Amino acid sequence: MGFGSIISAMVSVAAILLASYVCSKGGFYMTDVLADSVMEMQDNKNEMLKTEIEITNITTDGVDILVSLNNTGSVKIGDFAYMDVIVRYCNASGTTKTFWVPYLEGNDPATNRWIVKDINPDLVNPDILDPDEEMELQIRLSAEDSLESSSTNWLQVTAPNGVTDSGYFKG
Repeated sequence: MGFGSIISAMVSVAAILLASYVCSKGGFYMTDVLADSVMEMQDNKNEMLKTEIEITNITTDGVDILVSLNNTGSVKIGDFAYMDVIVRYCNASGTTKTFWVPYLEGNDPATNRWIVKDINPDLVNPDILDPDEEMELQIRLSAEDSLESSSTNWLQVTAPNGVTDSGYFKG
């Protein structure tokens, strides 16, 4: 009779030890994942603090908008497909339009797309906007939906990590 209670006590202790091991292992795993996420978030915030862009000039002929963008930070910008360009303008018929302009790789602009026309000087890393370099973006609007010549318009450029600059320009 006494031997059965010892075996059941040993099985109970083993079950409790196994359950506490599983719970502690899961807790350590969750803590590790959370710590990795916090460190990655801090790295992203740190990169954002080091990134600065500045729109220095915006000109237009009614269909094409040329934007001079200066990298005044210390981080290289090279993933142009992940950059956002948003334009709010008044067209010739007086309708205000706001739209996101997607990036188009290459040198030939298409309607409602933007391209990298030039990076100057582009000596260190070709086709990457390094610190202290200036990039000229060309945005092509639809010829049927061109800018009104006397309108005040707005444009925003956002880097892949979320840093942004915007500016007003005349049509």
